Amino acid sequence: MNYLRADHRIALLMHEGTDNPGGKTGLAMLRYSPLNIVAVVDQQQVGNSLQAVTGIERSVPIVDSVKAAMEYEPTVLAIGIAPSGGALPEPWYQEVKEAVAAGLSVVNGLHTPMAKDRNLATVLQADQWIWDVRQEPTGLMIGSAAARSLPCRRVLPVGTDMAIGKMSTNLELHRLAIEHGLRSKVIATGQTNLMLGDDGIPLDSVRVDFAAGAVEQQMMQYGNDHDILFIEGQGSLFHPGSTATLPLMRGSQPTHLIMVHRAGQTHIRNQPTVQIPPLSEAIAVCETVVSAGGCFLPAKVVGVALNTHHLDEASAKQAIKAVHQETGLPCTDVIRFSGKPLMDAILNTTSAV
Repeated sequence: MNYLRADHRIALLMHEGTDNPGGKTGLAMLRYSPLNIVAVVDQQQVGNSLQAVTGIERSVPIVDSVKAAMEYEPTVLAIGIAPSGGALPEPWYQEVKEAVAAGLSVVNGLHTPMAKDRNLATVLQADQWIWDVRQEPTGLMIGSAAARSLPCRRVLPVGTDMAIGKMSTNLELHRLAIEHGLRSKVIATGQTNLMLGDDGIPLDSVRVDFAAGAVEQQMMQYGNDHDILFIEGQGSLFHPGSTATLPLMRGSQPTHLIMVHRAGQTHIRNQPTVQIPPLSEAIAVCETVVSAGGCFLPAKVVGVALNTHHLDEASAKQAIKAVHQETGLPCTDVIRFSGKPLMDAILNTTSAV
């Protein structure tokens, strides 16, 4: 259930997240949400231009606190950051308490639930709500690889690390598919896409035995009525703390993979001892795992989405050219340039269905 409506006015809690991957939920809402976002709360960027800080063409004031945001008459506070450990630091939690006391509802995408938080529940009024996005759905079953029988294309982005642009790649390709006149649908698997209003499941809230089945249920619900499903990627096979990619592969039975990588990155972020293999090897690993020796569909990586946000334009183009030469695959930065080379590869590559 999505609590957000078109008439809501959103304030985004984004402390220390407006200019780094920790704020990817809020940044995605700013880039893609049609809802009215009236303020960004970030003490580190207060007064700066949102467009200058993020590159997102949206005019929203950046303020230092929820109290300051109230000038813009928000009705909902959405938590747009994901601090390490899944819980808000105490000063930021106090901002949430202040928002609830001021009459705002709350969208919470963190692992730590808030709807039953006694400190918040005691001041919550009848017309307010707290939506904990990460809740396991009901009626789950184990996977059965049923999605391989579907006639639609199923595109799954896989990454060399977490938080490098898998979701953005999905959304940009979905937009292009719509422009092509295709019946396209995004299947959300994380809190951000769910907060954007897409159908799906919060995969990291599903017990591991049912994770592939939860993804499969989404495939079977929507696959027969669409030409193409874009499944939101999660985690990475190369990250020592990630378990999400495998159930996504098993549940979606993808027909096409898109490799997502940050240009120049050589090791897992925050894990300097874990090296990322060369892209050609990373691609081979993903193609091997997805087919499992022939048990499942032999999906191929048909293109590389390269995150070049940290590079100037000339360096970005050079990096894209180098990846194309290394892999022999179409490569682009879907945000900076266009996802068209990847979309063309998806449409021009025969699926295994």
